[in-house]
Amino acid sequence: MTAASQPVDISILVPVMNEAGNIRPLIDEICSVFDGRRFEIIYIDDASNDATADELAAALIAVPQLRVLRHAHRAGQSAAIRSGLLQANGDLIGVLDGDGQNVPADFPALEAAVIAASKGGQMVMAAGIRQLRDDSPMRLVASRGAKWVRASLLADTHPDSGCGIKILPRALFLQLPFFNHMHRFMPSLVRRNGGIVLGVPVAHRPRIAGTSKYRILDRLLVGVSDVLGVMWLLRRAPMQGAVDEINAPRRAPKRAAGKTVTGKTVTGKTAAGKKMTSAKKKSAKKKDVTKTVKKASDKPKSAKGNAR
Repeated sequence: MTAASQPVDISILVPVMNEAGNIRPLIDEICSVFDGRRFEIIYIDDASNDATADELAAALIAVPQLRVLRHAHRAGQSAAIRSGLLQANGDLIGVLDGDGQNVPADFPALEAAVIAASKGGQMVMAAGIRQLRDDSPMRLVASRGAKWVRASLLADTHPDSGCGIKILPRALFLQLPFFNHMHRFMPSLVRRNGGIVLGVPVAHRPRIAGTSKYRILDRLLVGVSDVLGVMWLLRRAPMQGAVDEINAPRRAPKRAAGKTVTGKTVTGKTAAGKKMTSAKKKSAKKKDVTKTVKKASDKPKSAKGNAR
């Protein structure tokens, strides 16, 4: 059985683009967290042009739980996550950024929160809330501004929608509308589809290699159109609620071969015998009628003979 078809409890998706130096340390941390369990790690390389592909190829040899997907053309973080989701085998999906700033050791707390709140069929996403963020002052200011916009226009009450680490059921994830940058609006999209979002405190740490792929001005300009698009989606949220399949009613159990009539049981054999007796009686009546007709027809002939 290949790694792509093995049954697993959880799939961890890690989108990366030019993250050489961060690959193997993060993989080893994930393996340590889920040691002894059935899991898979799916790295999605968004057309990196550094040593990311080489580091992933080397890790594939050493880590049996690792799978690697690669985009032919750069498509963005949301597209990378979507590619991994469509190939994942786990009923639960974990996501974290590939830069190493999210801490895999926070996954058990996120998973426990989802399992505890999912009783009764409720769809739940547990999303991280970064404690003591290790970012520059400018990025922190931009993050606060984005949070205010989401809260004001999208009614997004999650304290840290931009946090990359989260866990949710694959079935719920697949129901969410896909578009570029949708990973920044996961809490709003989950609530749109009738799910609930739980915030779980998580750690945050500096990079050990590479640089951020996002600039503050880029996020601001793109974010405006994204927010307008999400507002449009929220107004057209699905309204059907839970969907249940109705099965055909069960038929009453068949009775035994014998039938009870006025306290007596008539077997199939006796009933058949009665039918045969009735048929014989009818046949006998027909014969009697035939004989009577013949006798009646003979009398006139006899009378003519006497007259002669």
